[in-house]
Amino acid sequence: MSTLTRVVLACAVATAVARPAAAGEIALEAQAGYFQMAASNSASAVLGGTFGGAVRYTFWRGAFVTAGVRTFSKDGERVFVASANSPVQKLGFPLKVRLTPIFLAVGYRLRDGKLIVPYAGLGGALTSYKEESDVAGESFNESSTKGGFLAFAGVEVGRGMFRLGAEAGYTTVPNAVGLGGVTKVYGESHLGGWHVVGKAVVAFGGKKRGARQSP
Repeated sequence: MSTLTRVVLACAVATAVARPAAAGEIALEAQAGYFQMAASNSASAVLGGTFGGAVRYTFWRGAFVTAGVRTFSKDGERVFVASANSPVQKLGFPLKVRLTPIFLAVGYRLRDGKLIVPYAGLGGALTSYKEESDVAGESFNESSTKGGFLAFAGVEVGRGMFRLGAEAGYTTVPNAVGLGGVTKVYGESHLGGWHVVGKAVVAFGGKKRGARQSP
């Protein structure tokens, strides 16, 4: 059984055993921010915009499951590197890279129901990698999908239907190659990285019977 399959089953079991005494809260999230690839030599510390969305279900005392997708793309050019210690030679041919992780995770919201709610979570991700380039009029396309892990932490502000938040996290994409073959030269087979995003949240439900809200 794969790691990602175990994560999916864990999420399903957690939802199934949620106590019915507390009504669950469903939240829709729009996310936008920045992403930095872990393969710093291959990507020359690529930093670019990322955006996406997620749906979250908080089912018991702050415990939640969440699923979503983000995408990151960057335009550059192909390079040639003879060895890890050799200078980088730019070839002038355009290169576009896109990473799209689809994630499923479980987590916990501290002080759930309060004005400021910190949270953290762990899960799995399937990351689609796509590379497009044009060399002397000939098109080259490469794509692959790899499984990995996701860890994140953040804070959400607000108690009503509309809220704001911020999150930082790290996604792993092991045993992947790309970026015009440069990753092989540098021995960097990990194409995951850090994300920092802001969130706009729309939440529904979540009122607990007999519970009193406090600041």
